[in-house]
Amino acid sequence: MPKETAIIDIRHLSKSFGDKQVLKDINFYINRGEFITFLGPSGCGKTTLLRMIGGFLNPDEGEIVMDGKNMLDIPPYKRPFNTVFQRYALFPHLDVYDNIAFGLKLNKLPEDEIDAKVRKVLKMVSMSGYEDRDIDSLSGGQQQRVAIARALVNEPKVLLLDEPLSALDAKMRKDMQQELKEMHRKLGITFIFVTHDQEEALALSDTIVVFNDGVIQQIGTPTDIYNEPVNEFVADFIGESNILDGTMIEDRKVSFLGHEFECVDSGFAPNEPVDVVLRPEDLYVMSNLSKAQFTAKVLSCTFKGVFYDIMVSVDGGYELLIQDYSHFEPGSEVGVIIKPQDIQVMHKLCTTNETEAKVIDSNHLEIFGECFECLPLDAKYSTGDQVRVAIDFDKMELQDNQEDGTLCGEVYFIIYKGNHYHLTVRLDSMEHILVDTDDIWDKGDLVGISIKKENIRIIA
Repeated sequence: MPKETAIIDIRHLSKSFGDKQVLKDINFYINRGEFITFLGPSGCGKTTLLRMIGGFLNPDEGEIVMDGKNMLDIPPYKRPFNTVFQRYALFPHLDVYDNIAFGLKLNKLPEDEIDAKVRKVLKMVSMSGYEDRDIDSLSGGQQQRVAIARALVNEPKVLLLDEPLSALDAKMRKDMQQELKEMHRKLGITFIFVTHDQEEALALSDTIVVFNDGVIQQIGTPTDIYNEPVNEFVADFIGESNILDGTMIEDRKVSFLGHEFECVDSGFAPNEPVDVVLRPEDLYVMSNLSKAQFTAKVLSCTFKGVFYDIMVSVDGGYELLIQDYSHFEPGSEVGVIIKPQDIQVMHKLCTTNETEAKVIDSNHLEIFGECFECLPLDAKYSTGDQVRVAIDFDKMELQDNQEDGTLCGEVYFIIYKGNHYHLTVRLDSMEHILVDTDDIWDKGDLVGISIKKENIRIIA
């Protein structure tokens, strides 16, 4: 949609708590009447952004503009928004009717108008007849409906929903997703929804904004986000994916898994390193080996209710997940076909760790604030000179004990690349480095990092 349809314009928004920056120069707009979802892992900044839109937090920098007016000087109770919180925030001493009517009574509306509005929203959320019930006597799903009704009764222009379904069981959550979608269709107002549940975002949204580490990774429709992820984080976070290292040989021809494949992507440099995304449902597996592009060995075949999860191994030590409606016996050899339109090729964000370093002496550099031994430096470098160094992903050595490494960090994000793990490690300095390893690590593991002198390259 064109920006002229926007109801809210987020401009250069940043926010820090202490020395941790949780939002970094956020820019996008929200269209009038759309169902937009902020999606991302815990701690990515999505709830902080929602709270700033609602007026419960102020940004350090930036503006939130609604219909041409900066909202930052307007207190929460005067903004044309209402919020449904994760824990609902209902008043336990009031019954259902009075919970919903609370805001209307504060505004001193006539009793007959209050009654008409309350009964209208009770019908809308399928809670007619519950007016006199105590809040504590309601199920989680019923309390959630009351919280939504209390927000809607004030006829907001925008409804803010902060993970409102997270406390529900799986079946109730599915039911409430459908009810929310239907409410949005009937009301026609803007819904801003926060969740970390990818399936929920895909099912509900007109538009999804994917966040990670305080930065927007991608904005698009659910179809765009799923079928055309812009980077490996989005591809891994949204649904299941096989993410592999590849090389773009030329336009519409890519190499991975030791084979060349036709694809539909173009605009890459010849022989450019790329990331390749293959969705499990887009790989075709068959018993007839003669018609296949390559063969694989079935490692496991697990029934998932409608389809089978099939893990296969491919020459070169690669493992792939395939989803198919047919059963294949573990240990059997199968053929695999990948169609050009089912191969998603992405630019790599980077191909090596690059950072600034300072010359300490002819054999030592200060990197990430620590002293590392390096190969003898060229005589042109003097103590205190700033240089740029590169360390390849597979040359960063991880240690179980932080004391055994020169650097200390925490495993922040993990992607399996078919035959190795690609880790993002957040250093104590809050900088990030990327590590390729064959070892299995868990998110949150504390690690030491060592770098051999021959693996540090000066590039500028």
